[in-house]
Amino acid sequence: MAEGSNRGEGPTSSKRMRIDTDPNTAITEFLTKCDDYLLFQLTKFYRDRLEQAIEGGVDGVSSLLTYERHFSGQEHRKVVDLVEKGNRADSSKLVLNLVMEKGSRARRVMWESFVKMHHAVPKLDKILKEMQELGPDPFDYMNIGRGLSEIPSHLKDVQQKHKETLRVQTETLRVNTILIKEKVKIFQLVTLYTELTVISTVRDRTLVEHELLARGRDHEEWKEKHLRRELEKIRTDQLFHSSFSQRKSKSGSSAAVSGVVGIGKITMVQKIVYDWATGKIYPHFQFVFSFKFRDLNAINCRINLRNLILDLYPYFGNILGELWKNPEGLLFIFDGLDEFKERIDFDNNRINTEADYICTDPEDWCEVSDIVYSLIQHKLLPGCSVLVTSRPTALHLLEKAEISVWAEILGFVGEERKEYFNKFFEDQAVAAAVFKHVEQNEILYTMCYNPSYCWILGLSLGPFFTQRDRKQQRVPRTITQLYSYYIYNILKNHGREIESPRDVLLKIGEMAFTGVSEKKIVFRNGDLIKYNLQPSQFLSGFMVELLERDDSAQSVVYTFPHLTIQEFVAALAQFLTPDPGDIRKLLSEAYSKDDGRFEIFLRFFVGLSSSQSARPLEEFLGPFLHQTICGVIDWVKAKVEGQIGNITNKFGDTENETGERDLLNTFHYLFESQNQTLARVTVGSVEILKFGHLTSWKALRLTLIDCAVLSHVIGLCDTIKYLDLENCSIQCEGLQRLGPALHKCQVLRLGGNKLGDSGVKLLSAALRNPDCKIQKLELWGNDLTDSCIKDLSSALRTNRSLMGLNLNFNKLGDSGVKLLSVALRNPDCKIQELGLDGVDLTDSCTKDLSSALSTNSSLTVLSLRSNSFTDQSVPALRSLILNRRSLERIRLEWNQFSPNEKRHLESLRESRPRLSVGV
Repeated sequence: MAEGSNRGEGPTSSKRMRIDTDPNTAITEFLTKCDDYLLFQLTKFYRDRLEQAIEGGVDGVSSLLTYERHFSGQEHRKVVDLVEKGNRADSSKLVLNLVMEKGSRARRVMWESFVKMHHAVPKLDKILKEMQELGPDPFDYMNIGRGLSEIPSHLKDVQQKHKETLRVQTETLRVNTILIKEKVKIFQLVTLYTELTVISTVRDRTLVEHELLARGRDHEEWKEKHLRRELEKIRTDQLFHSSFSQRKSKSGSSAAVSGVVGIGKITMVQKIVYDWATGKIYPHFQFVFSFKFRDLNAINCRINLRNLILDLYPYFGNILGELWKNPEGLLFIFDGLDEFKERIDFDNNRINTEADYICTDPEDWCEVSDIVYSLIQHKLLPGCSVLVTSRPTALHLLEKAEISVWAEILGFVGEERKEYFNKFFEDQAVAAAVFKHVEQNEILYTMCYNPSYCWILGLSLGPFFTQRDRKQQRVPRTITQLYSYYIYNILKNHGREIESPRDVLLKIGEMAFTGVSEKKIVFRNGDLIKYNLQPSQFLSGFMVELLERDDSAQSVVYTFPHLTIQEFVAALAQFLTPDPGDIRKLLSEAYSKDDGRFEIFLRFFVGLSSSQSARPLEEFLGPFLHQTICGVIDWVKAKVEGQIGNITNKFGDTENETGERDLLNTFHYLFESQNQTLARVTVGSVEILKFGHLTSWKALRLTLIDCAVLSHVIGLCDTIKYLDLENCSIQCEGLQRLGPALHKCQVLRLGGNKLGDSGVKLLSAALRNPDCKIQKLELWGNDLTDSCIKDLSSALRTNRSLMGLNLNFNKLGDSGVKLLSVALRNPDCKIQELGLDGVDLTDSCTKDLSSALSTNSSLTVLSLRSNSFTDQSVPALRSLILNRRSLERIRLEWNQFSPNEKRHLESLRESRPRLSVGV
């Protein structure tokens, strides 16, 4: 571009940025002193990060550029249209594209808008602070003009051979299965690989490690929220881009990528090597050398870097010395730091004896750990780049290392999960069916952030949608049923490898139960010895797919792939082993723990009483004792009846959150048991169910599976009258799960749930149901617009039960009320109370409302507070009151009217003694 010719013309003052007590002043001063070329380069340098950063406020940036006449009205409209459609990523790309086309003045205005909005946009604030701190010369850290050094001609052949070798090594993906005929399945990497979400920071290690403990959508929502506001995504081809670097060094760059078990670190490294070998990424690296720490563990003697490379790539022969001359062209990858048997010490203790450990020459003989240390610290081949991967448990070892870029794999977020299943199954109809089944189950969906759990689900669920001999109506409906089939597959395909699968499973389950009891998810050799288990049984027996080996510097440790698998095996072992007489004691003691450690365990235990859960396992583990099943049913019956007994027959009296959670858990037991007789006996006569609250923080937050369970229970209730789910965060997806049972309730309180217009469409279907019993419907604060009123009005024209409708604090507007008036005009409309507080009404709607109610003979209470009425609406309101003889109360915001018009309204009381007009 022409702007590139101005580099030498920038004022010297732009080379240094003054740190000021007011960040706005400092960054504004810096931008003022930037010449056009520098601003152009800064925009290019931060381009990818800016695209993410401005997503939340992109319409504001576009508005300012339009106001300053840099964007046309049509261009601004394109940006806003993308925002309104939810395509904020595309809208931010469009803004930056337009700005770069417009020239220097538009860029300056854009950066000025960044300064104004950065306090409200954390990612933008971070970039501006970095710019403020990174001086004195931005060109130093931007690496402007760093070209690709030409590789000598005599090295081109070996480079080509190296790339071809790596391509062949990495183009296929070998995956273990639980199938006896095909224990290892081979895929083309590019066919199966699904991009992972990686962030350019590392979260709190304790939090990350306890992803294993995560249930529900809370951690998924946390990720999505923080991705939008704070966490910056980083692509694998950006790991060595200096804009993400926290340390600016001329001696080379080191990147560390962390991730929990099964999150895809090894596969990600394979994809990086494959992409480099095929010329897709990192063109500035002439050679890439990849090592696994688990392989380095086999080296028990001193070695040098030359031999380390030649052991893997012997074709380099004697030309490695040529490579040492250009270390900037070298990338070393070390995968799995947590698996390394040696401890690499980066802390200050090493400084005193550093000479003994530092390796400064690739020909020097030393320990493997010293070679890795020296490469990361840029003591060996300064200028080269290093990538290290690790689980969070070992990441503390790198805290004091010279790491430039820290990154963490979050796993699959949002649509990435669906993409994985689309690639897992060749038949896209099967992929869609399996993903839909997973999506509808809260625990299964939660597990899908981790690729290894997706693999388990694909293997376990796939046969139900692909094999002709399995009926789809028997697809696992509960989490207990799904895990039963998962264990069944392992027993079927690996059970022959050991003498007594039942005995081994019981030992594993006993160890798992101890872990659940003690909140323990990691097991060591001592634990195996205690339960008479041999490590070989985990490595070669039928449980190899269930337990994961984790080599650390101290000892070999084991962990279940997911906490719920540990809980299931624990429940299965306890179900099979105790004396039936001890069942009630075991269940009662587990239930008495109020910290949630046995919550899912108990659901599994009760679920195993279901014949559909037990049937596949009984083939290998023998019949489940009838006495145990009866004992479980008796305990559940007593527990549910006790919880139901705590519910009063007065509307709105139960506000004990602990009691509500306990009741919901007992409903989960009923759902897992799939025992309709038990459910009808215990909940068939329930009249009141209350989980909501007018105060959002007091209300019980319901997940999708909670909603499915609640729907199951309500469907079996013959006398349900009152259902309160106010502020329970159910949203449209939760309402969809509840939909089949809603028409049975007389009072339905759904306020504060962000149901949206699509949620009202679902409710309209319930209102149209010929058996609908809904008399009072609360929908306040649900983000409704006029778009949903047509559906609602249509339903009201046929509904004969609804008498109370609360639509307060939604954005219906005059157009929404006009559509609603169509239903109110119907002489058969039964609505007696109508709430329209704060729905964005103006004077222009009052005539429609007055006209509609003139033919309505049922309405007695109308609330119109917190709307934008003026004196101009008073004639229509007076007419409404005079003509609507059945109206007993109309609520208005008095301060909107002049004293004279207030008197006119109050005078109506003289002719209507029972009429209440007021706030």
